[in-house]
Amino acid sequence: MSQSLYNHLRLNVFPTPYCPGCGHGILLGAVIRAMDDAGIDWEKTLFVSGIGCAAWIPSPHLMVDTLHTLHGRPIAYATGAKIANPDLNVIVVSGDGDLSAIGGNHLIHAARRDLGITVICANNRIYGMTGGQAAPTTPCGATTQTTPWGDEERPFDLCNLVRGAGGKFVARHTVFQIRNLIKTLSTALSTDGFSFVEALSPCPTHYGKLNKIPTLGDFQDLMKVQYIDKRRWDKLTPEDRKEKIPTGIWREE
Repeated sequence: MSQSLYNHLRLNVFPTPYCPGCGHGILLGAVIRAMDDAGIDWEKTLFVSGIGCAAWIPSPHLMVDTLHTLHGRPIAYATGAKIANPDLNVIVVSGDGDLSAIGGNHLIHAARRDLGITVICANNRIYGMTGGQAAPTTPCGATTQTTPWGDEERPFDLCNLVRGAGGKFVARHTVFQIRNLIKTLSTALSTDGFSFVEALSPCPTHYGKLNKIPTLGDFQDLMKVQYIDKRRWDKLTPEDRKEKIPTGIWREE
C-alpha cells in the first residue's frame, strides 16, 4: 500500500479487531484502494455502518467522517444524509445480517428509489459478532448456532434481489478476487445512482468452525471451486449449477 493510502488510516487502532482468517480486513484494503482509483474526495465522503463485524470496517479504521448507527438501519441514516446534502459521497459498509435481515426493506427501497449511494455488503453468510447464528444468506444445510442440524431455509441471492429492486450497478466478488473486487468497487463508487457490491468474506471463527472449514486456506480452496465467473455459470446446465455460486456483474447502467 502506498504511503498516500496510509494517510487515510487511523494507524493507532491497528492491528484490526478481526479474528485470524477473517476476510473483512482484506475488504478494508480494497475499499481504500478503490476510492483512490475512483478519485473520490475524502473530504466530501461519509461512511455509514450498522452493527456487526463488518460495521467496523470504516469506523474506527478510516480517517473520514463516519456514522456508526443502529443495527439494520445504516441505509436509513444514509438516506437522510444524502437527501440533506446531495453533494456527499455516501457509502454504506455493513454485514449480510445487518443489511438483509432487519435492514432488508431499507436495502430494497433504496435500490427502488435509485438513491445515489453505494452499499458494500461484507457477506460471511452468518452472524459473526453475536456468536454464529443463521443469517438470511446462510446456505441450505449449513450448520450454525441456531441451525445445529443444518439450515432448512433458502438463502437470499442478494444480487438478484437488488437487481430486481432496480439497483443501477450490482456486482459480487469474493475477497480472494482482489483485483476484480477493487475494480468493481471503483465502478460502484463512480456510479450515478444506487450501487451495490456484495463482497464474499470468510469467517473461520464461526462459519468455518461449524462447517469444517477451519482455516483461511481451506476457505480459499473451497471458494475457488464453489464461486465461478458469472459468464461461465450462465452456460452451465441447471444440474451443473448446483453447489456453484456466480461472481461478476449483475447489472451495469
